[in-house]
Amino acid sequence: MTITMLVENTTSQGSIGAQHGLSLFIETGGTHILFDMGSDDLFAKNARVLGIDLASVDLAVLSHGHWDHGGGIAAFFALNDHASLYVRRGAFGPFYSLHDDGIYHWAGLDHALSDHERIILTDGERSLGEGITLFGDVADIHGVPRGNQTLFEKVGDEYGVDSFFHEQYLAIEEGETLVLITGCSHRGIANILEAVHTRWNRWPDTVIGGFHLMDYTREDEGELHTIAEYLLSTKALFHTCHCTGQESYAVLKKIMGDSLHWASGAMTYTIEERLK
Repeated sequence: MTITMLVENTTSQGSIGAQHGLSLFIETGGTHILFDMGSDDLFAKNARVLGIDLASVDLAVLSHGHWDHGGGIAAFFALNDHASLYVRRGAFGPFYSLHDDGIYHWAGLDHALSDHERIILTDGERSLGEGITLFGDVADIHGVPRGNQTLFEKVGDEYGVDSFFHEQYLAIEEGETLVLITGCSHRGIANILEAVHTRWNRWPDTVIGGFHLMDYTREDEGELHTIAEYLLSTKALFHTCHCTGQESYAVLKKIMGDSLHWASGAMTYTIEERLK
């Protein structure tokens, strides 16, 4: 299995652009998967530079209904004429972010795309092929990121804090290897890992994605320590990015050492299959 960071907030290669967004290209068992599409078409431009043909993508997954993960949906459909895009039901809802100016700013997707013929709405768990599983419905056991408190869904004329039940995650099994891909972990990375353990009766070997801890400060080091110790207890290898935030990453890294790394744009990870 190989996983390439098409776009992320940072870049490891001068010819690859960076933006506030996330997009991954995954090759597993002969299947090509696009996970998220960044803020616009930069993921596609980067793919061309990296020699990745997005027309070869067999299926695409949207992690949740925010612009920085689905802003490039239209660009993807223009480049690929056959792949279905799996989107959690409710992901095209009216989502907003409350900024310091006291104004609710649009944070959602282009609603004009909601009825596109290649969008497949998902609920619960769904198999996308042998060893490829989408899942959601993550219970709140360990708490959710504090940054969720500034993210809202509009219902009628009222703004309510987003529950993020429109978020979904990708689990890929190759032999005895289990990999977890998450976009922003708005439901809480510890909660998502608990869901994996409940479903597969084991922890993942590798985890790639954002942890949505960018709103944490040094005053929150105690909470970050708790998160880091929990992640370490799973014995997984973590490659985090995007919304984790560099300051929070530095705190986690100090505790987790070689169990945690930052995943920048253009980085490719080869995950060896452990045979059953």
